[in-house]
Amino acid sequence: MDDFILEATPKTPRLYFSKESGEFEISGRSIPENSIEFYKPVISWLDNYIHEPNHHTLLVIKLEYFNTSSSKCLVEILRRLESLTEQSIVKVKWCYEEEDEDMQESGEDFKEIMKVPIEMVQVRDN
Repeated sequence: MDDFILEATPKTPRLYFSKESGEFEISGRSIPENSIEFYKPVISWLDNYIHEPNHHTLLVIKLEYFNTSSSKCLVEILRRLESLTEQSIVKVKWCYEEEDEDMQESGEDFKEIMKVPIEMVQVRDN
């Protein structure tokens, strides 16, 4: 199974999903024209990963901004990770800049609704 890597654009995040390391990252801005179409390949990749996951799976989310339709896709990604918790040690790190209350609140909201453990990580503004 190949890694899934997609570089960021001004409207889409960088997607880095490594089967070998079990380390995943979503970073940048997520405001694609069609979020469902944009995230469909990585959700499909995760559906395959679920069959043979690594012992440890880590997703790091470092988004500057995301739209409502992207948040629905993030829920789908997190649901896939929830289904792994019996086969893999799953962790999610939600990174937000110290001055960005909106991203902090979004992370807290995901933390409340998802069963996968989400660690809130405050990073310094650049």
